[in-house]
Amino acid sequence: MTTTENSALIHLRGIKKLYKMGDQIVRALDGVDLDIKSNEYVAIMGPSGSGKSTLMNIVGCLDTPSTGTYVLNGQDVSSLTDNQLAEIRNREVGFVFQTFNLLPRVTCLQNVELPLIYSGIRKSVRREMATKTLEDVGLGDRVTHKPNELSGGQRQRVAVARALVNNPSLVLADEPTGNLDTKTGDEIMMLFERLYRDGNTLLVVTHEEDVANHARRIIRLRDGLIESDTVVTEPFLAGAVLAE
Repeated sequence: MTTTENSALIHLRGIKKLYKMGDQIVRALDGVDLDIKSNEYVAIMGPSGSGKSTLMNIVGCLDTPSTGTYVLNGQDVSSLTDNQLAEIRNREVGFVFQTFNLLPRVTCLQNVELPLIYSGIRKSVRREMATKTLEDVGLGDRVTHKPNELSGGQRQRVAVARALVNNPSLVLADEPTGNLDTKTGDEIMMLFERLYRDGNTLLVVTHEEDVANHARRIIRLRDGLIESDTVVTEPFLAGAVLAE
């Protein structure tokens, strides 16, 4: 393994993803090279059809590339089976989705416990871990509430807690403010800023410039390729974060 691979949490080389649509071959990704180090805060942007969703699925081990190499936290995951990918996802990646993806009939605590159940952690330990993580995102007083008893921002905080509870290598967020009003979206981005400052690695897929501008690096895709990879010299920092 090269020095670059050793220093990168995410190491992609020559990543292609091809789909057959009738008689046509669609190149969703057409040779992507990308390195992301631990404790980076990266936004992925691009127009519809640019390949950003496909890239997110591959980085999150929800899919595998047609060709190319993907090393995640030192392990080549390019050609693993579905079961092996599921194990890697649960251990290495925490997901935050636009639609929250919470189980409606169980409590916040039980939603956050889910990844720990899959990891085989005993009930008393996982309850303690889930409670602490909910406290960390400001929901210590909502552990017994169900999702329909929460605001949109609170639901997204539960989703963030679920993503963090396993202490993953990477937090992957897909349009995390897409279903939230502006004020609540700003609160979630403030939370992401705190997570970054606490040492987490964040990868946010978004089409919103103001969301991307919270990141420290913006990668833009077009036609399955990286069009630009830019360091954000003046990220947008909400005053409430700075005043902590």
